[in-house]
Amino acid sequence: MSDDKTDENKAARPAEERNLEAAKAEAGTGSGVEQPAPEQSPENVPAPTGEVRSVGVRHGMFGTSGTGDTSGYGGLVSATVFPAPSQKPYGGWFDEVAGALEARLEATELTAAIESVVVHRGEITFHVRREDLPFVAQMLRDDEALRFEFCSGVSGVHYPEDTGRELHAVYHLTSMTHNRRIRVEVTAPDSDPHLPSLVSIYPTLDWHERETYDMFGLVFDGHPALTRVLMPDDWPGHPQRKDYPLGGIPVEYKGGSIPPPDQRRSYN
Repeated sequence: MSDDKTDENKAARPAEERNLEAAKAEAGTGSGVEQPAPEQSPENVPAPTGEVRSVGVRHGMFGTSGTGDTSGYGGLVSATVFPAPSQKPYGGWFDEVAGALEARLEATELTAAIESVVVHRGEITFHVRREDLPFVAQMLRDDEALRFEFCSGVSGVHYPEDTGRELHAVYHLTSMTHNRRIRVEVTAPDSDPHLPSLVSIYPTLDWHERETYDMFGLVFDGHPALTRVLMPDDWPGHPQRKDYPLGGIPVEYKGGSIPPPDQRRSYN
């Protein structure tokens, strides 16, 4: 009788609780299943990233300066840091991609094309010299061990205090053959914001390069028609740069006038 009641009580308990208890009994521990993740899943091993590299300090919530602070976050101070280059082994298929890319570069005596490799938060980024970008992109697309056939876009980033590397272009590549995603990052100085266009290799970048040029001022040499796509052709400056002034136009509302953000009072 007691055994029947015990079985009935067990069946009435939630399935998650029963499964957890069974796992504890099997593993011989009271803390749940023991998962030696590094041994069972090498891809879960994070690569050593070392120290971060600081490229300045940001004040306030949005990093603007010279305008009225109406956000209330003007007192915030945060460091802008980059993760340092990672060391091998990177873990999992990261090593396969890096190894295949390095092998092709060594065969063409362009080992210096990859400036560094960063593994951060489970993602891998290859930092490439801008003059070697088209060659590296061609290899990433065509090599049988790589096959990154699709580039979903290029994004611009502006770090005014990263001297000599103020403008960054980040490419997001996908291998549909191997189901992998990587990033390729290139930098250019503010005084020479030129990068080679990749439209001939990844045609999807046609309008992405135009938008990055429009918003950040990165000039993609070789683009078939590099024009603005969001701002008027005669618009001064590039609105998504960190040093672009926060401004606007007066707005009329029911007989009243709302000044642009840079003319509103600031809050202390």
